[in-house]
Amino acid sequence: MNKLVIEKEDLRHNIEQIKKFANKTGNDDKGNPIKIIAVVKANGYGIGIVEYTKFLIDQGISFFAVATVEEAVTLRKAGIKNDILMLSGTAIKEEVEELVKNNIILTIGSKEDVEIAEEVGKSQEKKVKVHLKIDTGFGRYGFIYSNRDEMTEVLKKIKHLKIEGTFSHFSTSFYDDNYTKEQFKRFIDCIEVLKLNEIETGILHICNSSAFLKFPNMHLNAVRVGSAFLGRISCKNTIGLKKIAYLESQVAEIKELPKGFNIGYSNIYTTPKPMKVAIIPCGYMNGVNVKNDIDMFRNIDKLRYLLNSIKSFFKKQENQVKIKGSNCKILGRIGTYHVVCDIGEKEIKIGDKAIFDVNTKFVDSKIRREYQ
Repeated sequence: MNKLVIEKEDLRHNIEQIKKFANKTGNDDKGNPIKIIAVVKANGYGIGIVEYTKFLIDQGISFFAVATVEEAVTLRKAGIKNDILMLSGTAIKEEVEELVKNNIILTIGSKEDVEIAEEVGKSQEKKVKVHLKIDTGFGRYGFIYSNRDEMTEVLKKIKHLKIEGTFSHFSTSFYDDNYTKEQFKRFIDCIEVLKLNEIETGILHICNSSAFLKFPNMHLNAVRVGSAFLGRISCKNTIGLKKIAYLESQVAEIKELPKGFNIGYSNIYTTPKPMKVAIIPCGYMNGVNVKNDIDMFRNIDKLRYLLNSIKSFFKKQENQVKIKGSNCKILGRIGTYHVVCDIGEKEIKIGDKAIFDVNTKFVDSKIRREYQ
């Protein structure tokens, strides 16, 4: 039986390290501690949105952010009453009605967002809590930073909305410092324009996990931390974060293969000698060796990615599974639900535990999550 194991002590360690680092930057310009907004999107980055959120609450985290209506409603149905911010803007009336009904903080980033939120607030006789999003160069949700007149004109007319925060999102904070600094400047310039027009901005936040670690001067009133809690970051790990989860399976079969025998799809691996192998019922559908797509990166980064992939093909430590504390090389292509690994002369038997280092976001949601 496969399962994703979350080590609570390591998660607790990461939470404490993140809180300490946030405290090191001191208070915001109003003398308040920097607020940590825990991003629990994508099923809590794969470790179970409800249990993960409850664990964070137990460790003193009180503000959360999600990416979909379903995630927000799931938390409310689980009895979580804390502040929840919907990071994505929406002008779909049915979605806005559902969010407002469940007391979710909306994101407004367009004239249409504002109009629908106003309409729903009026019909439900509520002052709808919102965060204003400014697009400083990501190209998704938010008022475009250069269209300041349009933004201020729309916001001056609001009657049923209460702006409790204003934010933006970095696109390259894990590798491009110059563009990150440019986005930050655009954001601050917009904030100044809003203030000059006497538009409330609420708490200000722009840092994601990478920017939180790399640019303490950009912490403002709050930071949004997601992958850093899991110890999986795309920049230098400067505060001792730990990877908190692993995929656990078992050896299902052991067999002897003769020399010159093909393993897996496409016959990309042929045994150079007689080999003893173990078969484990875990594959890419379970998240084994699934990584973020290279479409996330610039052309130069894609080239680096491909070069590293070629190099890693020849490294013995790549594509490994740990069985009884020993690293075993995975042979051939990883299958949908199975891998084959070389166990050599190791004392390994059917039923022995097999451990995979995986990106938790890509582990099938049907696989049981177990906090230990």
